[in-house]
Amino acid sequence: MFETIVALATPPLKSALAIIRLSGDDCFKVVSKIFSKDISNVTKRDIHYGYILDNGKEVDQVVLLTYVSPHSFTGENSVEIICHGSVLICKEIIKLLLSNGARMATNGEFSSRAFLNGKIDLVQAEAINDMINATTVESKDLSMLALKGENSKLFYPIKTEIAEILSQIEVNIDYPEYEDIEEVSRLKVVNVCSNIIDKLNDLIKQGEKDKIYRNGINIAIVGKPNVGKSSLLNAFINEEKAIVTPIAGTTRDVVEGEASISGVPVHLFDTAGLHESNDLIESIGITKAKEYIKKADLIIFVVDNSGIDSKLYDEIKTKKHIIVNNKADITSKKIEGEIYISALNKDIEPLINKIKDVMDIGDLQIKPSFNNERQLGLLQNIVFNLKNAIDDANKGEPIDLVSTSIMLAYNSALDLLGESNKNDLTDEIFSRFCVGK
Repeated sequence: MFETIVALATPPLKSALAIIRLSGDDCFKVVSKIFSKDISNVTKRDIHYGYILDNGKEVDQVVLLTYVSPHSFTGENSVEIICHGSVLICKEIIKLLLSNGARMATNGEFSSRAFLNGKIDLVQAEAINDMINATTVESKDLSMLALKGENSKLFYPIKTEIAEILSQIEVNIDYPEYEDIEEVSRLKVVNVCSNIIDKLNDLIKQGEKDKIYRNGINIAIVGKPNVGKSSLLNAFINEEKAIVTPIAGTTRDVVEGEASISGVPVHLFDTAGLHESNDLIESIGITKAKEYIKKADLIIFVVDNSGIDSKLYDEIKTKKHIIVNNKADITSKKIEGEIYISALNKDIEPLINKIKDVMDIGDLQIKPSFNNERQLGLLQNIVFNLKNAIDDANKGEPIDLVSTSIMLAYNSALDLLGESNKNDLTDEIFSRFCVGK
């Protein structure tokens, strides 16, 4: 029995309407205690209009949506209270619900219950959070596919193939007297596992490529003082966020900005000009700049007509970087093959094109992909264990030893979807073989 949980499902801000969500076996009874109508015996999804009451006093005029188990997001009895969007009203209603048997939900508890009740798998649960945090249409579309279950559908056949070869081996080991059951040879193990690995490598390759649309890229803008780094940040985000003056050393702290390049979220960091300084505050800013250089995915090294300072270039040359010549509007001589922009005039298209090329950002084809670290790590773990099974089979190891690695791969497949890694293979075996004939 799940206790009734409650939480505000909309932001805690003044708005026209707000939604308070409850879930749990007794949620209808809990709400009935503070609602002008008794909904404790509802048997179907319905809409109810009435008042929230506090000892007979009307608190707010609301609409209730009731969802009867298992036909709800969580798979439990659920209620959504649509009230007026006053923070005060929301707090009053939640306080009443808490005093009548509900408790505050913990972070992600509604999604957790949906997962535990089999309404969604773990990949879909992660997609909910990805949808909320998406900053581009492309990253949202990728998350939508996962939320709809398209990613899981892509993986189920692979999990089934691993289960099939594993269950066949188990049958051979546990029921050797059944002569009509195909004996799994080491050659079959090698062929089946190799085929699965090819499919997994395709998924990993696609996921690694799409990960950039989910996580974005961190770009540090570095260079000498007064080369136009702050103007470049402003040009990227199309607003005057960073202070720009002719005075060298204007930027003393890291200024951050967000942009999008072909659907990839770009996190920009305008850093203090790199040079020797006796100014304490400016020196702190320079130290920070060097820290951002270390953790950036890409460095934009901005130079002007005075050319490249080789000492400063040594700070970034081992990192992935782009050298860009700023102030093209006042540059008389340009070298073929180099990148010229005018950040002041927001003419930065050549730089954007170069970033696309260096970071391999092209036209995204929206299709299912496993693109977070957990999912990719588990896919790689499955490949690792299947390769071990192939190696053992090629060495002529006993088939039961070969199956150990396949079992580890199968457990990782279950972990990917959030299924128990303690599943008994009996169901897999008896669903595929007529052992008892």
